[in-house]
Amino acid sequence: MNSTCSTVSWPPGLKHVFVTYSGALMVLGLLLNGLALWVFCRRMRQWTETRVYMTNLAVADLCLLCSLPFVLFSLQHTSDTPLCQLSQGIYLANRYMSISLVTAISVDRYVAVRHPLRARGLRSPRQAAVVCAALWVLVLGSLVIRWRLGLQEGGFCFRNYARHNFSSTTFSLLGFYLPLAVLVFCSLQVVTALARRPASEAGQVEATHRAARMIWANLVVFVVCFLPLHVVLTVQVAMGLSSCAERKAFSRALFITSRLSDANCCLDAICYYYMAKEFQEASALPTPAGTKAHKSQDSLSLTLT
Repeated sequence: MNSTCSTVSWPPGLKHVFVTYSGALMVLGLLLNGLALWVFCRRMRQWTETRVYMTNLAVADLCLLCSLPFVLFSLQHTSDTPLCQLSQGIYLANRYMSISLVTAISVDRYVAVRHPLRARGLRSPRQAAVVCAALWVLVLGSLVIRWRLGLQEGGFCFRNYARHNFSSTTFSLLGFYLPLAVLVFCSLQVVTALARRPASEAGQVEATHRAARMIWANLVVFVVCFLPLHVVLTVQVAMGLSSCAERKAFSRALFITSRLSDANCCLDAICYYYMAKEFQEASALPTPAGTKAHKSQDSLSLTLT
């Protein structure tokens, strides 16, 4: 391996910015998600579908944030050390678990709003827990496969320049683009359905508008945080990156876009708290005449004890 590919250096000013950003992100993210987890587990009266999904989301975001210092430390090396493989494995698992859970919440809302008759059989806290368990198994299983393929390609860790193939990165691309398509579809369907719902009071109209704005905000946050990273990964897979200069350039791009994706851990805690609140209000809107919709536990009060 060419020695000039051993490290990627940053100007001192940028290093200071990265350290400050990562430190602030970790403190804020740990506080927000820790508080959210405490509220979900200790202060809420009932387990609802949304509560199950959001609790798992908070756990995934907390695990990612806890692994972040070790990931940043391992990026100083270009070989597959045990610390590198473990920390980056935890980091990747929880990144794509967060993506999967955001998508699951979107699908859950889509079913509740667009298919109210089917919602009785499709939505319940128990079924939400089963979905979360299945997602954990799927994400962790795909990570194990990716780890084995990565070792065959020359290395699993992000900055291992000995890698001669990037086909294992396909798992990351599928883990983002498929959920993105589902999220966009469900979001558009739910916004359209909310816009068409009749409302007899001005307060109900405003609740619907706020719910729609939260859906758009959630979608924008998801795209802004995760799309740049996966565009870079897509180019990496398509080009192959055979030269040292290309690898170092994309290493810098991956570092910056990965730090951007880390911000989602803080935004999840904020966005989904308000989304649950707005949907609680919007779910009280009347359904079309003759339709007996499933009254999800999410429509009940989430008053803290």
